[in-house]
Amino acid sequence: MVARAYTVAFEGVDARQVEVQCAVTPGMPAFSLVGLPDKAVSEARDRVRTALSSMAIALPSKRITINLSPADLPKEGSHFDLPIALALLAALEIVPADAVEGTCSLGELSLDGSLIPVIGALPAAMAAAEEDRTLLCPKASGAEAAWVGAAQVIGAASLADVVRHYTGQSPLPPAEPGEVSTNISGRDLLDVKGQERAKRALEIAAAGRHHLMMVGTPGSGKSMLAARLPGILPPLTAPEALETSMIHSLAGLLDEGGINRTRPFREPHHTASMAAIVGGGRRASPGEISLAHNGVLFMDEFPEFPRTVLETLRQPIETGEVIVARANAHVKYPCRFMLVAAANPCKCGYLSDPSRACARVPQCGADYMGRISGPLMDRFDLRIEVPPVAFTDLDLPPSGDSSAEVAARVTTAREVQNARFADKAKLHLNADAEGETLEEIANPDTEGRELINRMAERFGLTARGYHRVLRVARTIADLEGADTVRRPHVAEAVSYRLSVPTEA
Repeated sequence: MVARAYTVAFEGVDARQVEVQCAVTPGMPAFSLVGLPDKAVSEARDRVRTALSSMAIALPSKRITINLSPADLPKEGSHFDLPIALALLAALEIVPADAVEGTCSLGELSLDGSLIPVIGALPAAMAAAEEDRTLLCPKASGAEAAWVGAAQVIGAASLADVVRHYTGQSPLPPAEPGEVSTNISGRDLLDVKGQERAKRALEIAAAGRHHLMMVGTPGSGKSMLAARLPGILPPLTAPEALETSMIHSLAGLLDEGGINRTRPFREPHHTASMAAIVGGGRRASPGEISLAHNGVLFMDEFPEFPRTVLETLRQPIETGEVIVARANAHVKYPCRFMLVAAANPCKCGYLSDPSRACARVPQCGADYMGRISGPLMDRFDLRIEVPPVAFTDLDLPPSGDSSAEVAARVTTAREVQNARFADKAKLHLNADAEGETLEEIANPDTEGRELINRMAERFGLTARGYHRVLRVARTIADLEGADTVRRPHVAEAVSYRLSVPTEA
């Protein structure tokens, strides 16, 4: 008799079904595990044997063979413990085989039989729903997985609870979704003195998900402005929250209970490796650009990042997804994020201040900003200079609008864009528009067209830069509540497109 249980193997955010087959046959006592398991999966036999022993279940003196099918698919992670134990219990006729076959399970076993939470419960629940199976997982992972309403989710605290559930002694209740949390940032734009132009650029970037580059002397407020960006972004919609949480679930970043409606704000240090930013490593884990999906990736000290890391951002910025290539697999992660970069104008930071600048001015500015390639710089929709704030201005009362007031305008503009792209599957905001769609929604009036053509010729805009100006102009019009893109909208968009300073 061959007993079967089902689980999943992760390929990016996709969960592929894995059939766990168990055969108990006469022969020399042995416990074999085949099907391309990694080290963690291979060690499952010792954890399963000890966990069963703690329940006073002795394995027979026969040959036990566990096969993980498909055999050519790499199996990684400790979540295979529970399905292996279930297949073995079904083969020993301790639990009903048909009940086990109707379940998709995952979980790590402790030596005393308790179930330890594992990563990936949310995408596993999605896969179980597609196969019309119940998901069985550790109790601590149940609240996360239960957000997939199409699947029934059962959370168990131990393997003994699972046995009592399947034998009808003590059925386990379905897991309930955890509470939705929205972390409200206490940082307000009113805390930033001056910098009205930078605040305006921040609002435009938030409204249309445009990439923003800020260049300024040390202490001018670049990081302070970026830290207040989450406070003006609208909460994640239900589909966005589920999509983002699936990535965070694979990275093990979800708190018990699961879903968070606050948009991600990731700020990696400039010493981060390429695998940390783009994704990769032993298990091809998601990188910072995927963890920032539907949110913000803030890269402070932008030129200090390794050149190879910066150049890898070019394709994900354009496509909204990244493919982590390995010898045996290609793993795809979504990464539709807003890139906010901050940089000093030169190595010493005081390019525009002769009294404090180093002796290499102006060459140090060209060398420092030259670390950012032209193709990458061309992908920033808005590029602004953040001038230093006079210390006398720090005693002035707050100026401008609060984060709540800006957030209300951003939310209104995004609602307009959501309605505009409601019938277009892959378009969500103005930053996604291209081709005929961009020409349709951002076609400026006659004066606006003349202005953008003149500016394109004067400043040598590339085709990409030309289209990005149109997208920003469309967002500015949305913030104003205008149906058409007019000359003032184009003029403001072009002003944010001018090159950042590289010389005094």
